[in-house]
Amino acid sequence: MNDGLAEITKAQPSAHWIEALNMSGVPCGPINTIDKTFAEPQVQHLGIARKVKHDQLGEYGVVGQPINLSDAPQPNFLKPTPDTGQHSDEILTDLGFSASDISELRDKGVV
Repeated sequence: MNDGLAEITKAQPSAHWIEALNMSGVPCGPINTIDKTFAEPQVQHLGIARKVKHDQLGEYGVVGQPINLSDAPQPNFLKPTPDTGQHSDEILTDLGFSASDISELRDKGVV
């Protein structure tokens, strides 16, 4: 099936298929590269492209959630994605592990 769809869809640019599908009642849109994501009119209109400052990586752009919920509003400032293991101690402590348990897990290379 994928081969058949690929054969058909490669005959026209993606803009053609997006328009045809939307006109047929099938909601769809482009799958963008990162640079095109930031330039996407909807991203611009919603104001969801934001800058994030990371201690080691510096400042970089991210696209926030396009959905706003009244009981969970979007924060004014987005935080960078945590580094691998950055919150391991807090999570393990919340799960009931003691400091010595966590230390033992680190010694064994588990964490």
